[in-house]
Amino acid sequence: MDSGSHRAFVFPGLESVAGSSLAVLEGLRGCSPPHPPWSPCLSTSSSRRLLSSFLSLSLLGSPALAAEPSKPAAKTSPETSRAEAARLTAAFLGDTPLLSDLQSLVDEVGGRATGSPANLRSVDWALARFREAGVEARKEAFQMPGLWLERSASASVRGAGVDYSPRIAAMPFSTATPTGGMTAPLLDAGKGGEKDFQALGQKARGAFLLVEQAELKDVDGLFREYAESAEIEQRAFAAGAAGVVYMGSRPNNLLYRHNVSVGLRNTRPMMVMERDGALRAQRLLRTGKTLTLTAQLDIQSGPAYESYNVIGEIRGSTRPDEVVVVGAHLDSWDLGTGALDNGANVVALIDVARQMKRLGIKPARTLRFALWNGEEQGMYGSAGYVQAHEAELDKHVMASSFDIGCGRINGFFTGGRPELPPLVDRALEPVKGLGPFTQVDAPIVGTDNFDFMLHGVPNLVANQEPALYGPNYHARSDELDKCDPQQLRLNTAIMGALAYGFAQMDAKLPRQSRAQVEELVRTTDLGQQMKSFNMWDEWTSGKRGRKGSTVAAPQSR
Repeated sequence: MDSGSHRAFVFPGLESVAGSSLAVLEGLRGCSPPHPPWSPCLSTSSSRRLLSSFLSLSLLGSPALAAEPSKPAAKTSPETSRAEAARLTAAFLGDTPLLSDLQSLVDEVGGRATGSPANLRSVDWALARFREAGVEARKEAFQMPGLWLERSASASVRGAGVDYSPRIAAMPFSTATPTGGMTAPLLDAGKGGEKDFQALGQKARGAFLLVEQAELKDVDGLFREYAESAEIEQRAFAAGAAGVVYMGSRPNNLLYRHNVSVGLRNTRPMMVMERDGALRAQRLLRTGKTLTLTAQLDIQSGPAYESYNVIGEIRGSTRPDEVVVVGAHLDSWDLGTGALDNGANVVALIDVARQMKRLGIKPARTLRFALWNGEEQGMYGSAGYVQAHEAELDKHVMASSFDIGCGRINGFFTGGRPELPPLVDRALEPVKGLGPFTQVDAPIVGTDNFDFMLHGVPNLVANQEPALYGPNYHARSDELDKCDPQQLRLNTAIMGALAYGFAQMDAKLPRQSRAQVEELVRTTDLGQQMKSFNMWDEWTSGKRGRKGSTVAAPQSR
């Protein structure tokens, strides 16, 4: 689409859609300075066509766009809601602080593991961004069950005529080794299956077990890796292994964090070895070499401690007691700087709140923009919120989580609530030009919708195209250049439409009872997912999840 076509969208009143016609045009043609040098902004022809299509869909049928924001009425009319949704989503086409915020978070604050000084800096950073935008913000304390941070990790592989030092990363919740390191036989455990352990027999006791992993290609492979690792570790612990050494599943010898399946209950050194170094050890073992591994893991660990979520809030104008939660976790692992996981969605969430305040949009329901901590260790920040706000949960209309990088949002996981997909479709109507969107009505574990789901609150997880997410997940390579800035802007528009749509619509699904959540566990793979993520015992013990009768209440339709 040429510049002449752009002028078709510039008409009186466009200033109230995106701040100014110039801002929108610059968003479509390229970047207006100053702008992060890593971002090509919105200058490619394909992006111009996509954005022009989106803008036209947003503006059609919205004559109220030319007007300045009006004072809130007792109840916003459907026409005004559509106009406000269009104004909000169009705002992200112009220059906003979205991209400079991402660069600041990942390059200045950096990797921000919960419990680290960088994580505390990220809390202050987020509070400042909300408050600078005029959004009321606070930090809410919650308890982390224990501290785990890696200080350093190294290893040496030795045998007759063999001596080399592959790079390793400690797995979260690995124990430290004694001063000077820990040496044990290194054995080939194949892919860690039952037959592999049967073949090892008693030799596994007291040995480091090298487990082969396929190279990770996509998010499906990532979830498969989590599920398989939980089973492998159960076998290794039962066999009395000294520890497990996973062959790195990432290309180019990338190191990454992958949580030990039993979390803080772990009692062994656990690590990931760079792929080429692990393949070398595997070849040597399979040609008959006897090898030992000396691992030196310096771990900072400690008891329960206090961490903080950051909550920005825009109070509802007509139904302030009803709450819509838009969430993204603020913490990351520390090898990279957490651009994909989850800095991109953090800055998108902040920008949605910022643009709503700038445009004077007053949602009917209260919108809470939640930046969670402790997600990587077990979704503890969102669990803390659910516990602290238990008395309000009946009034929580929806809780969403955005946590799969910068790939295009192509729909939402709707948690096994068949009434929910049509409401999502309705909320996304203003951005249908960025679709198609397909809702997947299945529960999902692994991010901050989890405790809302176990407490019966309707919950959503953004489903995103993999893009570069899988191979860079928790890896040293999770850096700024892996995020597509054009797609991030479009995702932010989708996030804004979803948040505003649920804040305005009259529909409200009932909160599920404990019995209804138990039925969801029984009739889906939710239970198996919880076991893979070390959540099953906390659910069955009642530590997590809604309390109450196990007699199912009637389901509202």
